[in-house]
Amino acid sequence: MATTMAGGGVPASAKTFLGHPRGLYMLFFAEMWERFSYYGMRAILVFYLTKHFLFGENPAYAVYGAYTSMVYITPVIGGYLADKYLGARKAVFAGGILIAIGHLLIALVEGPQGEQGVYLNGFYAGLAFIIVGTGFLKANISVLVGQLYRRDDVRRDGAFSIFYMGINLGAFIGPILIGYLGERVGWSWGFGAAGIGMLLGLVVFVLFRHDLHGAGAPADPVLLAARTPLGISREWLIYLGSIVVVGIAWLLIRDESTVGTLLLACFGVTFLYIFYRALFTLPRVERNRVFAALYLIALCPLFWALFEQAGSSLNVFTDQRVDRHFLGWEMPASWFQSVNSFWIITLAPLFGILWVWLGKRGLEPSAALKFALGLIQVGLGFIVLVLGAGRDGAMTPMLFVILLYLLHSTAELCFSPVGLSSMTRLSTGSMVGLMMGTWFLSTAAGNFLAAQIAQMTGGEGAGPDRVLEVYWSIGWYIIVIGVVAMPVSWLVSRLMHLDTIGQDETGHALAGESQLAEPAAAGTRTKDEQH
Repeated sequence: MATTMAGGGVPASAKTFLGHPRGLYMLFFAEMWERFSYYGMRAILVFYLTKHFLFGENPAYAVYGAYTSMVYITPVIGGYLADKYLGARKAVFAGGILIAIGHLLIALVEGPQGEQGVYLNGFYAGLAFIIVGTGFLKANISVLVGQLYRRDDVRRDGAFSIFYMGINLGAFIGPILIGYLGERVGWSWGFGAAGIGMLLGLVVFVLFRHDLHGAGAPADPVLLAARTPLGISREWLIYLGSIVVVGIAWLLIRDESTVGTLLLACFGVTFLYIFYRALFTLPRVERNRVFAALYLIALCPLFWALFEQAGSSLNVFTDQRVDRHFLGWEMPASWFQSVNSFWIITLAPLFGILWVWLGKRGLEPSAALKFALGLIQVGLGFIVLVLGAGRDGAMTPMLFVILLYLLHSTAELCFSPVGLSSMTRLSTGSMVGLMMGTWFLSTAAGNFLAAQIAQMTGGEGAGPDRVLEVYWSIGWYIIVIGVVAMPVSWLVSRLMHLDTIGQDETGHALAGESQLAEPAAAGTRTKDEQH
């Protein structure tokens, strides 16, 4: 068996394709199919609840919010278990199996329209499997990409760019195929296609796992195989424990308020703990950098609360109020979920060139200023939609929805990659993992707040233009916050001490990490993570 080089990376003798280890392309296709399944299913989730189970819009938004919130919480746990016990490779495989089970379970328990009971409980169980499976897979497959290369390998940035193109390719194709099947052929066909997509990703992962050359192996195989007091190995104890967590998620998915309370409490306690540690245990420069990172984290839920209307209220608005006819044929509403990925694939390279061009001239905006610009753009997206929307039941031209997604995509490129890069760059060595976990928690909090905003657009007594009133209000609110954040960004940039970040041991190490994080996040949703 080939061994990895000292310092990480695949052996120098390993086969390559287009200058990169073949394992990169295996991970590209595995992640592409996983994102295909996730974003494709997300595009029809609210429609399935409202049109098949006949939920009202607000209860459907509540389930959607609980689901998307938990999807961003579990990777924190899955990442810890992989680091400590399983290794990234086993974690990704286990996660893929759970995700496939979840999608196929939803497809198999569709039942007659309007009937809930066992069918609805089966649907919740499917979501619970996907939540736990995503926790194992989401962060750890990116870890595998990094482990294919030495830390000083100049190919790393390009590798992450290729890998995250797979994310957006899957996110682009998924809503088109799964959305069409779900809306026009049958719901079970859509969810079944999502499950088959994940199975295809697993097949690729298993057949070509040898191209990983040992990357993602357990940190301590002896510890993982050791017997526990229950008479089973620690590895199988983790797998059985994940089934227990599926049961917990199954209970929580129907109780949005409990999910929100636990999430916000966890986020608040973690935020305050980091603030306390920074204030009382870190030297001045490192303390200031952590304070700057906490400022960015605090803005994160505001951004995602608006951005994540895409899968809930904006999806329903597109279905009910947008003229989707093209050459005499009406497009499925779920197809518009692919527009964001199209813009990201198109614009991400241009933004990369823009930042480099501005950086060489000393004009590149700081991370805090990019966040402010991102908030302004996500608000402008809603303002543009409202200005172009039809009133009193008139249909809205699809152009204005496409323009909204354009502004939201440019906002995402100012926010998501910059945020992930900043977390690794500004955190002190002993807190990097904690800061990244808090970033994911803030994204989960944003998804929860998104559900609250979506519920403001519907419900009893809400007129047909209520959604436009909400969009107009939140659009201007976030623009004002972004404008206020622009001068504040100058102070935050001073807290970052960027002029000395490469001159101390901690700053030097983290700056190197940041060079890896930004291209990796260029096309992600959190989303991923991310987007």
